[in-house]
Amino acid sequence: MPQEFYLVRHGQTMFNEKRVIQGWCDAPLTELGREQAARIGRYFALRGITFDAAFTSTLTRTQQTIEYIVDMPYERIEGLREWGFGAFEGERVSLMPAFPWGDFFVPYGGEAQLDVRERVCTAMEEIMGRVQGERVLAVSHGSACREFLTRWAPDRGYGHGHVPGNCSIMRFVYEDGAFALQDVLEQVDIAAALGEEL
Repeated sequence: MPQEFYLVRHGQTMFNEKRVIQGWCDAPLTELGREQAARIGRYFALRGITFDAAFTSTLTRTQQTIEYIVDMPYERIEGLREWGFGAFEGERVSLMPAFPWGDFFVPYGGEAQLDVRERVCTAMEEIMGRVQGERVLAVSHGSACREFLTRWAPDRGYGHGHVPGNCSIMRFVYEDGAFALQDVLEQVDIAAALGEEL
């Protein structure tokens, strides 16, 4: 039976606002980030969307985000973590090379692009393989979401470096071991559906 999988990028953090590389470092949500997450919660409530299981990465910003979206237990999954950028973490985003990054960060203690993609995709597949419910929520990170989208929606342009915005919603149908992207809702789309202004 097909299942629905909702993937959300965490809300804006202090590092996002300051244009600092986050990776495995943690920064708290800003006031805007908390409002972005709460807006998703209002959107799901308006649409009558509830979840049978919920997951986050082990980083605090995803856990803060999910707690503004739903009021239910959730599981922390190591595989949903952001790309590890090694010594570049905490540095200015302007120091990052042009995308694709490939193995650029490996000599600096970071992860290779294909390793990130494999890690994230495996984590998502394992989640869906063991959840019996029909609708699942997961909160992850920008580059992690991009690598997942590159694997399962290669025609949507994410392999060229585009990252879904903070607190965007990516809705998939999962069946027979495959994810099919249905739509991507950015904050402007979510606000419009609620009749709110950003």
